[in-house]
Amino acid sequence: MRDHHIGVLAVVLAGLAGFVDAVGFLASGGYFVSFMSGNSTRLGVGLGEALAGGSSATPALLALALIAAFVSGTVVASLLRRRVGEASKESAVLGFVAGLMALSALLDGPGGGASPLLPLAAAMGAMNLAFEVGGDVRVGLTYMTGTLVKLGLRLADMLAGGARMAWLPYLVLWLGLVCGGVIGAALQMRIGGGATWLAAGLAALVAIVVGLGRRRRAG
Repeated sequence: MRDHHIGVLAVVLAGLAGFVDAVGFLASGGYFVSFMSGNSTRLGVGLGEALAGGSSATPALLALALIAAFVSGTVVASLLRRRVGEASKESAVLGFVAGLMALSALLDGPGGGASPLLPLAAAMGAMNLAFEVGGDVRVGLTYMTGTLVKLGLRLADMLAGGARMAWLPYLVLWLGLVCGGVIGAALQMRIGGGATWLAAGLAALVAIVVGLGRRRRAG
């Protein structure tokens, strides 16, 4: 988060994640494509209700499918990073994300059911790998619990006499996701599946910009 370029990119991608998660949430009637803690809770609740005879297992199966898609996207993106050159890692991952979002938009339509949600969940899993270093994710883009914990810690540091503004990047990252969610929800309500095409286009644009920037610095 200290690097200005990475900080701006992280906020843009967090906004995109919020946008996509809002679209998926509205399209699915309350499931998440980026927030797997929420889907894990829905999985547990769905299984509990099914075991108690209160409902079918379908809600639990959808939650499980979304979790599996998210993990699969992470796996593929990590393998992709290992196969491309250093200067192409971020742009390759973001291009993969854009392709998954475009696939979701293509699947969206009458009779599509839950199928458009799975590529979106895979895209969100992959997006976190844009900032992978040595097998670890430096900045979580599609989930904010850790970011909010760090925000609280930096605020405590400030109150105890530490750095005065170290909390600000975490607040901005969280606000990026929230603002993206607002825009995604509004567009999903107005134009439906067209919102996913917009997300795919933005992801492709960011991939191109990042790739050109890395090549320029390498040159």
